[in-house]
Amino acid sequence: MRNIALHLSYDGSAYHGWQRQREDVTVQQRLEEALGLVCGHEVKVTGCGRTDAGVHAMHYCANFRTGCPVPTDRLPLAVNARLPGDIAVSAAAEVEEDFNAISSCIQKEYIYRIHNSRIRDPFREKRCCFYPAALDVERMQRAAAAFVGRHDFAAVRSVGTETKTTVRTVYWCEAQREGDVITIRVCADGFLYNMVRAMVGTMVYASYGKLEPGDIPRLLELRDRRLTGPTMPPEGLYMHRLWYEGAAGVLMGTSDPVTAAPLLERDGEGHIEIVRNF
Repeated sequence: MRNIALHLSYDGSAYHGWQRQREDVTVQQRLEEALGLVCGHEVKVTGCGRTDAGVHAMHYCANFRTGCPVPTDRLPLAVNARLPGDIAVSAAAEVEEDFNAISSCIQKEYIYRIHNSRIRDPFREKRCCFYPAALDVERMQRAAAAFVGRHDFAAVRSVGTETKTTVRTVYWCEAQREGDVITIRVCADGFLYNMVRAMVGTMVYASYGKLEPGDIPRLLELRDRRLTGPTMPPEGLYMHRLWYEGAAGVLMGTSDPVTAAPLLERDGEGHIEIVRNF
């Protein structure tokens, strides 16, 4: 049996998230159905993470096992012919026997897009969060910087999934404006349920003074979800980049050491500094 990894992307607007469910249509369901037709047997795929209803993926990795003879380089075209237009497989590769799309992932980057304008753009309706009130991106950036490092992120997660620990390392968190679109980038070694959307909501609160950027370290220590910002709508969220070693890293374009994980270093006073290597 071959272990095949897929590099795919999707517009999540029409789906109830990634993970297969009994009644609602999901991305995993559509992908497994298409692969089953190509491979001639039932296929079970493992995704690199659960995305919620309405959330998108610019780059997503999933793997599955098959004994079918279809050449790996032919799989994308064959599968895409059986997928709806809002899901596409861009590449496939045979990976190591023990590769698992979720447990083998070193780190992930999400982006969140806010259309910050008084006038709605119908072409961004399901691709950005429309937010008509003016936002101060400088204050948002200061708030974003407060999330960087290793912290307990229980204060910015929603209840809904069990996890052994709520401690994560955020390698970078940034907010930038281009015209009327604000893009937040967050990279970490793992994410809690709704963590990015709650982080962005907290940054929005900081933008107009409902809390101060300097309050965030204390709020994280308190671990109380009620004290941080709201969970932002799903349509602005995208899975953006994934880091792997080996063949999957080549497949996802993140195997080069220049684009690998940022380093955690200590300065002369022993404080942790984040060095971005990408």
